[in-house]
Amino acid sequence: MTAGGWSGPELVAQEGVGVPDALQRLWTPHRMAYILGENKPDHDAAEGCPFCRLIGLDDADGLIIARGTLVYAVLNLYPYNPGHLMVVPYRHVADYTELTGAETVELAEFTQRAMSVARRVSSPHGFNIGMNQGVIAGAGIAAHLHQHLVPRWGGDSNFMPVVGHTKVLPQLLNETRALLAKAWRDLD
Repeated sequence: MTAGGWSGPELVAQEGVGVPDALQRLWTPHRMAYILGENKPDHDAAEGCPFCRLIGLDDADGLIIARGTLVYAVLNLYPYNPGHLMVVPYRHVADYTELTGAETVELAEFTQRAMSVARRVSSPHGFNIGMNQGVIAGAGIAAHLHQHLVPRWGGDSNFMPVVGHTKVLPQLLNETRALLAKAWRDLD
């Protein structure tokens, strides 16, 4: 039996699994909570915002890698790739144009530092860096601006299929956070 539930060359469909197509699959049903929007905040309200809530948590509990004066770096709870993190302003703003000059500078500096940290910890070959502005553009939490930094390696999946599907990760989030947080401190 393979990870996808098929066995041998005859590929017999299992109830609820879909049509056999010779691809093996690892099922990760826990991602359905994210896909279905469970516990997502109201896109227009600051109350219940997970990014605002993280600020009051212990770094390890909140998966926070580093805190600055105006922004912080945090692991994505639903990562596309190992080491996928976000740079988030403390202030609850939805749009990039709402950032102050100082917030914009610190967000950029944290992004640069996050790249250096990821290179030190896991030697990625490249990065996807960006933000989705608004629900229609794909922002999962549109009410609080956040910039993604996704480490990439040759041979990993194309960014768009990863966004739309599931990614199997080789390390638990708390272990990744500890490695990145240590490397962040060690850059000083």
